[in-house]
Amino acid sequence: MQLDTREFRAEAKFQRVSPQKARLVLELIKGRRVEDAINTVMFTKKGVAPLVEKVLRSAVQNANYLSEEQGLDVDVDNLYVKTALANDGPRMKRIRPAPMGRAYRYQRRLSHIVISVAERKTLGLVETVGESDAPTAKKRLTRKPAKKTVTRSGAAKGKNWNKKATSGK
Repeated sequence: MQLDTREFRAEAKFQRVSPQKARLVLELIKGRRVEDAINTVMFTKKGVAPLVEKVLRSAVQNANYLSEEQGLDVDVDNLYVKTALANDGPRMKRIRPAPMGRAYRYQRRLSHIVISVAERKTLGLVETVGESDAPTAKKRLTRKPAKKTVTRSGAAKGKNWNKKATSGK
């Protein structure tokens, strides 16, 4: 996977949590600013939340370290969570005792948690003086009156009480 020069990542491999459970927390922080993501994870009541917080903080520290090593000007306050993944790891096969001397097999799932943070690119917007100050004319939304539908009276409404009713005698 090719990383952008301004993208930093951290991994936690072989973690004893199922990827499905880890993805619940990772979906909460995807696309958020790093500060907001850390606050969200701190107050999430899931068992995997401290692990996700640890990986997220590690990614931020990687950004600090690598920006100093490579001489990049990275603003930590401008970082956001670019990707947050929980991939399947190997499965541990376990046995549960069953009735009549049998054994049932089950699998303990492991996951590889990957979080990458990147610096959000700020677009330099150029404003022209005079055009932005001019008030914009707003269109007024008006609804057209609905067309009335004409229905046949009597037969269409099921009012056939004039006709002779047949009795089953």
